[in-house]
Amino acid sequence: MNLTFEETSIGSLLDAPDELDALNFGIIGFDDAAKVVIYNAFEASSAALRQERVLGKNLFLEIAPCLNNAMVAQRFENEPELDVIISYVLALRMRPIPVRMRLLKKMDNSTRFLLIEWAKK
Repeated sequence: MNLTFEETSIGSLLDAPDELDALNFGIIGFDDAAKVVIYNAFEASSAALRQERVLGKNLFLEIAPCLNNAMVAQRFENEPELDVIISYVLALRMRPIPVRMRLLKKMDNSTRFLLIEWAKK
């Protein structure tokens, strides 16, 4: 699959979760209660967190509390729709990791998405 992080038509792909593991960036899908429902293989490998450990957990409280702030979690809560790319620094195991994140939320879809483009190693 040759889809890019900035792809404008990515919304349709997000409805086909079986194809998300082929992407070269992380995808986390979560419901309105912030419970993780989609966690692709690239993100599992990059964050070193197995899918079984993440699925069903609260993204902002149990998995990535470093995202529980006004720049990320609060935007999903406050804004009716989102499609924005931000630069961010993850605090992963006490190491700062620069990433780009794309926040996606559509009114007609109950799943919200966080796409993560990890810096090239």
